[in-house]
Amino acid sequence: MAAAWSKTWTFFEGEWHEGNVPLWGVRTHAIWLGSSVFDGARAFEGTTPDADLHFTRVNSSAKTMGLDPMVPQAQWLELMADGIKRFDAGTPLYIRPMYWGERPGPQAMPPDPESTRWCLSLYDTPLRKPDGFSITLSPFKRPTIETAPVDAKAGCLYPNNARAQLEARSRGFDNCVMCDLVGNVAELANSNVFIAKDGEVVTPIPNGTFLNGITRQRVIGLLRGAGIKVTEMVLRYRDLETADEIFATGNASKVLPVTRIGERALQPGPLYRKARELYWAFAHQG
Repeated sequence: MAAAWSKTWTFFEGEWHEGNVPLWGVRTHAIWLGSSVFDGARAFEGTTPDADLHFTRVNSSAKTMGLDPMVPQAQWLELMADGIKRFDAGTPLYIRPMYWGERPGPQAMPPDPESTRWCLSLYDTPLRKPDGFSITLSPFKRPTIETAPVDAKAGCLYPNNARAQLEARSRGFDNCVMCDLVGNVAELANSNVFIAKDGEVVTPIPNGTFLNGITRQRVIGLLRGAGIKVTEMVLRYRDLETADEIFATGNASKVLPVTRIGERALQPGPLYRKARELYWAFAHQG
């Protein structure tokens, strides 16, 4: 039975296509050897916060993976604006630019950069309600720069996060905390993590094992601009277990509270609410 895809428009090979348009063939390098990168911006409530930064990052990710980032940021932005017009006003959208290798290069495993292809896809995706979610400690770890392309938003990184989330759900949790190889907290399976303790906000310092998220950076700046102390430092799982508040940032739902860690219930707190309030004000300022 075919999946019931939400309304989708994709710009590919010079024109817009409606629906889940096929992009790859059986010999496409990306489906065989993993040379795909993507990014995710958002359109919601008439705004597209930091879309330019997401397009800049997808181009950087392409370079990291040996691809040719051939689409200038201005072109990405123009296509995004055109794509949004294909939906009813106010429809919440996920906005996904992608690059991938079509053919292998002379050494087979690396892609041929001259074969780089790209698309921009927009699809109806509501933001999750800020009703909170539960987390636990994952037995799976985040790789280092020596073992995986963690400095790119590459599709090949996500199966590791997916198995971590599946394992957590098998134990009755929505999400999980992933640590680096020496046991320091890195991120959640699909978002960056913050804690609040004694009126201050703390988040793991980027250490080359996870993406320093665009929404993460924005929230840090907004909180600091509001006079709230935010510290980036090494955290252990015990720091989360004893925190006053825990919340997450990411493109998909922006700012969400954690309402349970292990068997300990938490309430959405004042610093989480401030972070979400500041982000929404920023998103709508233009």
